[in-house]
Amino acid sequence: MSDTNENVKPDGELTLRTLAMPGDANPAGDIFGGWVMAQMDLAAGIRAGERARGRVVTAAVKEMAFQRPVKIGDTLSIYTSIERIGRTSITLHVEAWAIRSRHGITEKVTEATFIMVAIDEAGQPVAVPA
Repeated sequence: MSDTNENVKPDGELTLRTLAMPGDANPAGDIFGGWVMAQMDLAAGIRAGERARGRVVTAAVKEMAFQRPVKIGDTLSIYTSIERIGRTSITLHVEAWAIRSRHGITEKVTEATFIMVAIDEAGQPVAVPA
């Protein structure tokens, strides 16, 4: 199944967009998976921090598999949706989509579940506001 199908759309709220640059790539022009994951982590932190109204840290990332490469010049768009709010944690579904402007194609690159924990200034877990 192709993600270029018009019926396949990103799940969640657009939280972060960035451009894949040559410094983020290997010699073949593929963007490092760690860079993509870092962008997803940033987006999860933004969304969870807004919901927690304070600092959050990444506690876990579950089930991440890369479906397609990101290339130099692609715009990487990260979508987030809050799946669950615990006492101190926020679980988010995070999707990364590559907009390949030179080809007019948008494809899902990867997705994962991020678990973020709200913390206070001392780095101790705190309750997520109701």
